[in-house]
Amino acid sequence: MTDDPVAHFYDQLADDYHLIYRDWKASMERQGASLDALIRTALGPEPASVLDCSCGIGTQAVPLARLGHQVTGADLSLGAVARAAREAALRGLALPAVAADMRQLPFDDCRFDVVVCADNALPHLLTAEDVHRALAGMRRVLRSGGLLVLSTRPYDELLITRPVSTPPQQSEGPDGRVVTFQLWHWHPDGERYDLEHFRLAPDGTGWDVAVRRSTYWALTQRQLAGLAADAGFTEISWESPERTGFFQPVLTARVP
Repeated sequence: MTDDPVAHFYDQLADDYHLIYRDWKASMERQGASLDALIRTALGPEPASVLDCSCGIGTQAVPLARLGHQVTGADLSLGAVARAAREAALRGLALPAVAADMRQLPFDDCRFDVVVCADNALPHLLTAEDVHRALAGMRRVLRSGGLLVLSTRPYDELLITRPVSTPPQQSEGPDGRVVTFQLWHWHPDGERYDLEHFRLAPDGTGWDVAVRRSTYWALTQRQLAGLAADAGFTEISWESPERTGFFQPVLTARVP
């Protein structure tokens, strides 16, 4: 465990993060197929060397490895990284993975064809300086012509409505139905929000309730594209879920 609050958040979630999804395995396959199509469309049909710098428990990294890419995982949460490696091993896949902060990636310059930072990981960084450090590091480890693939929640829409909760999600746990949902508490600046993630699981006589907390920055597409440009990326574009099949808007960018 670590004192970093984001790492602590995901350490707490590592064992049951899959319960966020109604069917985690099916979602993994859909996400992997969508990202694989983006990568091969941009770089060609051959497998790529991929760094998933926010790999979590392997939701994107594992299916990309199954589709033939040479994937390395990194995540701030040691618990999540350990589970990602286990999930890969269970499927007969190699997934070298390390616990690392995306602002200080421990990899050589120009090592990867692709860097993936998916599922709203970057908005855990709450200042422009930290986002710039992370994006500059991603650019550093990409080869010339390399591809950045980054996804966030649809914040341009969410900043209009500023939701205070998410609908309950039901999935099957080992002891029966599990319910998860989130409460959002917006900061006075109108851009950042504290999130409370609730997990309700049956415990035989009632419900075991776990609450995990973190903070996010609701970056607009224009803000994030500008920060990517400042970090040295070019050919920056946003693609909708309708276009890519991925469940969140996706930013793609290239290294000159």
